[in-house]
Amino acid sequence: MTGPGLLTTQEIERVRRPYRAASLLPGRAYHDERFFDFERREWFRRDWMMVGRTAQIADPGSYLVADVDGEPLLIVRGRDDTVRAFFNVCQHRGTAVVEEACGVAVRFQCPYHAWIYDLEGKLVRARHTEDLEDFALEDFGLRPVRLDQWQGFLFVSLAEEGPALEEQLGDLVDHFARFDVASLRPAASRTYEVDANWKFVAENYSECYHCPGLHPQLNRLTPYDLGADFESHGEWQGGYMELIDSAETMALDGGHRNGRPPMAGCTLDDERRVTYYLVWPNIFLSIHPDYLLVHTLTPTAVGHTRITCEWLFEPATMARPGFDPKDAVEFWDLTNRQDWHVCELQHRGTASQSWSAGRYSNAEPSVHAFDLMVVDRYAGDGIVSSRTVREDYRAVPSERRKSRASGVAGAAAAARRQP
Repeated sequence: MTGPGLLTTQEIERVRRPYRAASLLPGRAYHDERFFDFERREWFRRDWMMVGRTAQIADPGSYLVADVDGEPLLIVRGRDDTVRAFFNVCQHRGTAVVEEACGVAVRFQCPYHAWIYDLEGKLVRARHTEDLEDFALEDFGLRPVRLDQWQGFLFVSLAEEGPALEEQLGDLVDHFARFDVASLRPAASRTYEVDANWKFVAENYSECYHCPGLHPQLNRLTPYDLGADFESHGEWQGGYMELIDSAETMALDGGHRNGRPPMAGCTLDDERRVTYYLVWPNIFLSIHPDYLLVHTLTPTAVGHTRITCEWLFEPATMARPGFDPKDAVEFWDLTNRQDWHVCELQHRGTASQSWSAGRYSNAEPSVHAFDLMVVDRYAGDGIVSSRTVREDYRAVPSERRKSRASGVAGAAAAARRQP
């Protein structure tokens, strides 16, 4: 299904121009409930959404509950060591079967009428149904949800059919192949409630044009004009920024790792960079030499976004005497709050009748890249727009356009866009 009528032909064309000639999305895309309803129906309820990590359900019988756009989900590791996802809804009268956020179980019993399901979602006991006509236990198991895993992350898709997770990720898989992200463990977590449309948050993550003024601490460690973009083949976009010579990571007090070693798989280049990936639609993965920063966006309303931020380290690093992630956590907590504040200001300002779709600066082609993913989905015409890839943020004349919609690859990408 497409979004006819959400944007005019002229608005779509203006966003799809090369970024030096392109215009931003119109204000309606951030404030109109029709856009948000379309995004919920066609993106959050169809595309692959991250709901947790395999480490949370490491043993048979371990489970966690999750929520995707209001749909209650239950993810459990079965006795056969297979991880499965189900709607957390009893097939009797619709009660949530599991209330606890996580735990270990040998079976699941609905708290209302005690219907019992095994770890594979099968209904194994339902009292007072023995003499019902046309009733069989095997017909009333928990409804399954598609689930897949990548680098220790658990993804679900509420669509009964659709592209595989690997197809959505594309060559992002190759970018992470040298790391063992699945082995990382959270050392800290923060949740933020932000009064701004989720796309403003994603656009903010996609550029550092704002860093000199808004993030002086960050800009001192990774100057906003040192870095490059990646050419992407999949539903993601990203690039890296270079650390100054005296910095070892993103942290307070000059960006020192305080004895923390680099993550396994880090190359010499990795040790001198912070690499940022926006994974469609709502995940930010920021690779630091010594830790991975994960932002997960949960749009709860057209003007509100819940953001969970986790700092993941290697277990061996966390086991070191004196390990303390406070310098990294407080650095990004400060940076996060600075970002969320201006996103809220932007949400308020763009609601004004005085604002019309602005223009991208020459430091914002990655914002344009995200907006192209958005506008292609609004248009629903099968076109996969090309983006500008900056091979060096300072070498503006050497930019090149990446073609994503030509030949067989482009046709396949266009086909993926169709539900």
